[in-house]
Order: sequence, then structure tokens, then C-alpha cells
Amino acid sequence: MGIPQPAFYIFKCEQSSPPGMPKPSCVNEITRELYQYMSNKLMVLGITTTVHPIRTACLNRCQMGPVMLVEPGHHMYIGLTKEKIDKIIDEHIIKGIPVQEYIIPEEFWDKAISPAKMMEMEQRV
Repeated sequence: MGIPQPAFYIFKCEQSSPPGMPKPSCVNEITRELYQYMSNKLMVLGITTTVHPIRTACLNRCQMGPVMLVEPGHHMYIGLTKEKIDKIIDEHIIKGIPVQEYIIPEEFWDKAISPAKMMEMEQRV
């Protein structure tokens, strides 16, 4: 038997902009420790082999940050806090039930568009 694939990938935005930039950052003095908090919780639970946390750059939903994306399923969670991370891990990751009240609204995170379709749309403009 081989090494199992992760059941989940959690992409946590770690984008930080200098003070005074017009685009907000997912990482600031208040939110700096959220990635480490999430990673530690997964480690304590003993599930880091099957749940893979990943630091990522901007996920382009800055106005809703801090944010993280859970795959599979394209579940974007917004306005993260330690308490929200606890509930997301307990409900979504362990029990398999996405936490709807923390998921980004559809007007900010609609259905995916294929690269071919996007290229077609760009040519019409």
C-alpha cells in the first residue's frame, strides 16, 4: 500500500501588503498567527497526513479576508478567526459538513470558468 493522498488541502492566504496600500492584507498584526494556529490544531489532532495546510499568496478576495480555500469543493472561508478555524476543522474537515455561515457569498465567488471560456470571453471585449 502506498502513501495515501490528502483528503483535503487548505490554502491559507498569507498575503501581506505594506501599510498604506489600497488593497487590504490577509495577514496583519491581528491575523498573523492564524496559519500557525491552524497547522498546530491539525497536528494536535493527528491529521496532517490527510489534511495538508498550504501557505499561499493572494486569493483575490482581499475585501473578505483573512481567507482560506478548502479543496476539494472550492469552499472559500472568509473573515477568519481562531474560533472560525476551530469550527471549520471540526465541522467541515472532520465531519464533512461545510460551515455555510463562513463561506463567501456567491456574488464574490461564483462558479468556476474554464480557461478556454475565459479566453473566449476576453476576445469578445
